[in-house]
Amino acid sequence: MRVTTHRLGPLRVTTTEAGPQRVHASAYATARFTADDHVTVLLQDSGCVIIGQSDRRTLLQPGSLAFTDTTRPYTLTCPDLSRTHAFRLPPQSLGLREADRRRIAGTPVQPDTETAALVIPFLSRLADQAGTYAPHLRPLLARNAADLLATLAAERLAHDAPHPDGDAAGTLLRLRIKGFIEDHLTDPDLTPRTIAAAHHLSVRHVHRLFQQEGTTVSGWIRHRRLEACRRALGRPARDAPALTAVAHRFGFTSYSHFSRAFRAAYGMSPREWRGRLGT
Repeated sequence: MRVTTHRLGPLRVTTTEAGPQRVHASAYATARFTADDHVTVLLQDSGCVIIGQSDRRTLLQPGSLAFTDTTRPYTLTCPDLSRTHAFRLPPQSLGLREADRRRIAGTPVQPDTETAALVIPFLSRLADQAGTYAPHLRPLLARNAADLLATLAAERLAHDAPHPDGDAAGTLLRLRIKGFIEDHLTDPDLTPRTIAAAHHLSVRHVHRLFQQEGTTVSGWIRHRRLEACRRALGRPARDAPALTAVAHRFGFTSYSHFSRAFRAAYGMSPREWRGRLGT
């Protein structure tokens, strides 16, 4: 067996090449994953893998992927030589509720839609080249991967039968709002009220959508702005913008407020972060 792992910011990419084998994750082992909550997506490169969980069996063939539920006992069976990529990332990066993640877990995703046909080759190449990317590009690539996986998950949820508590509809709406936020990070007037107006919703409804995810609208906006700032600060020295310019560009009205928020989120000041990267 050969296992290689690379970190791309919050995304961990592991490629496993192995012969015939059977791996069993017990209730004790999965309990440890529950404490360290994450989402794992398997992408089959060659050979095949059979995922067994409860009474369900999922055959993962070359060119297909599956969202997996690692919080419950499962088995992975490789009947022959195989090569599998595993993408592990924080659940909040997908913007999916736990109920939604469980609904799509174990369902093979083939490149049979335009979205899947875009996402699967991107992830395959990302895994193959994971060790070659420059440090300042890795968090950005991780964000791109998470956004594409979130889009793919939303598409799959939309094709499911309607859920009794409306999870799928809420998830799709929340993802559309997050896309709107991403497109307007540089707008200092981006607020829950302007977001609600743009989507013909009440402010209360927008707040409720984010509360279901355990966060707030303002908290999400601040998080995405800080991530955008962090990426900008990681540019090579010759292209690096001034710290104050970065703060103002992404909606922070004062540098002191930006610096405090950055330190609270990442444990260091923007200047220290830039110095750590050597830019």
